[in-house]
Amino acid sequence: FKANFYMDLPANPSISITTCDGVRFKQLMGGALAWLEQNYKHVDQLNVFPVPDGDTGTNMLMTVTNAYKEIAANESADIGAIAVRFAHGALRGSRGNSGTILSEMLRGFAHELSGSRTADAALVAKSFREAARLAYGVVQHPTEGTILTVAREITEEVEDAARESGDLLHLLQRAVARGKDALARTPEMLPILKKAGVVDSGAAGLVYLFEGMLKAAQGESLALSQADTLLSPANLHDTLRTADPQGYGYDVQYVLHGANLDIEAIRAKIGAMGDSMVVVGDAALIKVHIHVHDPGVPLSYGVSLGTLDDIVVENMQAQSETYIAGRDAESATSNLMSDPDVIVNAGEIAVIAIAPGDGLRRVFRGLGVATVIDGGQTMNPSGGELIDAINALDTDKIVLLPNNKNIVLTAEQAAKAVPHKQVKVVQSRTAPQGIAAMLSFNAEGDLDTVVEAMSTARLSVSTGEVTTAVRSIQLDGVDAREGQLIGLVDGTLAVSGDNMFGTVKNLLWRMNITDRELVTLYYGADVSTADAEMLTDSLREAYPAQEFEVFQGGQPYYFYILSAE
Repeated sequence: FKANFYMDLPANPSISITTCDGVRFKQLMGGALAWLEQNYKHVDQLNVFPVPDGDTGTNMLMTVTNAYKEIAANESADIGAIAVRFAHGALRGSRGNSGTILSEMLRGFAHELSGSRTADAALVAKSFREAARLAYGVVQHPTEGTILTVAREITEEVEDAARESGDLLHLLQRAVARGKDALARTPEMLPILKKAGVVDSGAAGLVYLFEGMLKAAQGESLALSQADTLLSPANLHDTLRTADPQGYGYDVQYVLHGANLDIEAIRAKIGAMGDSMVVVGDAALIKVHIHVHDPGVPLSYGVSLGTLDDIVVENMQAQSETYIAGRDAESATSNLMSDPDVIVNAGEIAVIAIAPGDGLRRVFRGLGVATVIDGGQTMNPSGGELIDAINALDTDKIVLLPNNKNIVLTAEQAAKAVPHKQVKVVQSRTAPQGIAAMLSFNAEGDLDTVVEAMSTARLSVSTGEVTTAVRSIQLDGVDAREGQLIGLVDGTLAVSGDNMFGTVKNLLWRMNITDRELVTLYYGADVSTADAEMLTDSLREAYPAQEFEVFQGGQPYYFYILSAE
């Protein structure tokens, strides 16, 4: 849909706007959406950790886009009718924690407006209070310095303005000013924001929405022109990732034969040439692997030291393009995957899990998951997708495994939206946690007992993730440069490094590897099987007391997801 959004203001600016009907409310929501569309990328960049999958702005944009689709063709002049449909669309389209909180705010707002043809300042203020109440209610442990704080402070300002004046434009102006002020203070309320040098991303998205409403109310034309194409899975993957402008380059591997080879010196030299370096061997034979833009550099270096064989040079850019084409074809078919071998009878417990890659989807299906939904970082499934998956199963006992901290709230919201079924959420925040939970699953058990066992089991693993820093940062003793490898332990920045082996080795140490018995590596879409196996062999040498397994995960953005148990 393409449109310009503006409010028809009185010709005389001294005349105040005292009521808002459905037509004007629709214009305000269109302005909010259009302004967020122009600024969502900035919101995405406000991630505390410098990972390449900041998606708060994207999730809020997708939530509001789906909400607006519900009213795009609705010409009702009743504000209650428009607000209720808008909130319904937000619930169905809610994505991520920010989108879920936003949809709850809209639900509270709509609840107070329901049945009203128009709204005055007093009713608007009452609606804001209910919106803030529901927003706080959706979060188990509310934290100040977030979108919740800004929503509350905007509500307080709107209530004060409504007591002083019935002018809705004045009310909106004060809401925006208070929202900006509260946003600027979020780092003072939440120390992690101050350390990272950012304001809260969800709060920033909320302020953009109110600012867009104000712009529309003041008569500024705001164009919405690309939301549908912008938010396709392919474009999200390719525009949000921070790929090297030179492309992926080449994967170079070879075996070096020589005499008195200095493996440490060779590691240092090879590591400086590119990334994803693995160098293993001894003084007579060394296996080399490196990702570079000029394959001749590591090959020439190897020749200078001895003789080479088993030489492999692969064009990773071509491989990536082939992968993306295949991924998009799969996505166009369906993002919902059910294993035909998993038969769920009425009365049994079924599991719905979210997984970020084809390999991890296969793992979950193999563990007995009835329905696997494609999703993860930057691919958060909507509330509507989860609701549809719940309703599609022939049983009324269902467990949801979100497997991502940014999907937990959406899963809980979806569970509440299907009251005729018993739907429980096991708060798995990573794929390894979800896999651990499935090892305690019993389809024929008591639902509450099974959920308790799965919830306990998910905590038995530690999760590591390896990706690339999208900006330079100093946080909690970790100094990472833009473009450098970084590792996270259970969602917290833990290490940085210039080569893959060293980064993963240090990450495992931070995961208390000496207290663990089994480490599983799930390698991502941009990692070859040979690379993953070579890295795993090196880790076995570094940590001989631990058992290592390696599987293709297929996840985007993260080279490796590690599970230690």
